[in-house]
Amino acid sequence: MPDGPLSFARACTQLETILTGATRREILASIASSDFGPSLLRLRTAMRANTWNGIGLDAIVSRFDTQTRRDGFHALHDWDGVADRVNDNTIPVDVLDFLIDRRGGEPCDLRALAILLDYYFLYLLALLALKIWDDGDADQNLDRVARLLACLQGPDGSGQRFAGDAETLLLIATSHYELYDGAYDRLLDNVRTLNDAHRRGIAMGHAASIGSHLRFGFEATYGRDTVRMRDDNVADYPWLSFSLATLMREYERLQGGDDAGDGGQRDVVVEAILNALSPDARAFLGDRPPPSLARCTSDLTELRQLFEAHRASLLEAFERCRPAGHVYSPLSFFFNFSHNVLKGMVIDALLRGRPWDLTLNDLFTGAGCDESRGALKEALAKVLMGHARANPHRIRGRLMPVIVYDPSAGRQAFSIALRKIKGV
Repeated sequence: MPDGPLSFARACTQLETILTGATRREILASIASSDFGPSLLRLRTAMRANTWNGIGLDAIVSRFDTQTRRDGFHALHDWDGVADRVNDNTIPVDVLDFLIDRRGGEPCDLRALAILLDYYFLYLLALLALKIWDDGDADQNLDRVARLLACLQGPDGSGQRFAGDAETLLLIATSHYELYDGAYDRLLDNVRTLNDAHRRGIAMGHAASIGSHLRFGFEATYGRDTVRMRDDNVADYPWLSFSLATLMREYERLQGGDDAGDGGQRDVVVEAILNALSPDARAFLGDRPPPSLARCTSDLTELRQLFEAHRASLLEAFERCRPAGHVYSPLSFFFNFSHNVLKGMVIDALLRGRPWDLTLNDLFTGAGCDESRGALKEALAKVLMGHARANPHRIRGRLMPVIVYDPSAGRQAFSIALRKIKGV
């Protein structure tokens, strides 16, 4: 590290030197050899040491990871549900180890090495996204992380895209299981201090992600028991309440606009609202919210007022989101945790040796995409389901895939959601 305090700004500057220009290509050139296995082992050593061609990032990783752990988040490490503890290795190293097992005996695949390197840096940016409130202006800091994300996913990288915006990095960093729910409440309090644009970005990603997560839980984990789902997801409900209130404000703003002028943004917002309501509409629109929403009175009041003001137009707009035929719909997409969806995308790209031209955010929406783009999303969702079926988790005593794309289940979820929405 350069001399001086290890501030957020200095950490960004250090990462920028690696993410721009030829630095990553030089790193790969120093790691790659004719055989894939030894190349992957050299990459693994560098990842664990956080040192790249003499550029040391361990001070950044150690300090910020320690701080975020103290805040209650393990941004870089997944939870092992079988061992009931946090994994020793970071998520990128775990994925690298998987690739060693699957492809370690093959000739070196430089593109796969590049994807793994970018996946490592994605998680460092996710770690930084949790620290934007530490030094200076949080909105400006998040904008800086957005510029770093653009560099990561730009022409100097692997071609693999991960996230559509910097706001999604907060989702990626926090979508693991954590022991203490209070961390999510504190983070949400911080998010509320951001500007309108950043709050909207965070609301869009969390509405779709948590909606899909809870639909999965309702069917797989809780056996269609709403009370159990509410009791076991007390951290998610306030985030959905915030997201719904934020998106309803955006819907009202767009109501006075023209779809041709806003690029169909109203349809994207409507879809996100429906996705957020789909697991448990009565919790947010009914008159008996669960205890987990006790701190969300302001959000709920605003949400209900705006929803009633626009009920007729919203119900009409929701009908356009009904899953049909071979049109991709996020309502047909069910999963346990968002970071597992992203991990599955990366693993498939590594096994194929070529990236997908889609981000995690692309799977959160079907609105506004043409037929070929929708077909690509559906293809990826089915591939992810295939990997999940090949590696099922034991849930309620049964082996189940944790990522599912099922249009018939999506149509059923839509019908149930509309019935509940109309009934409150």
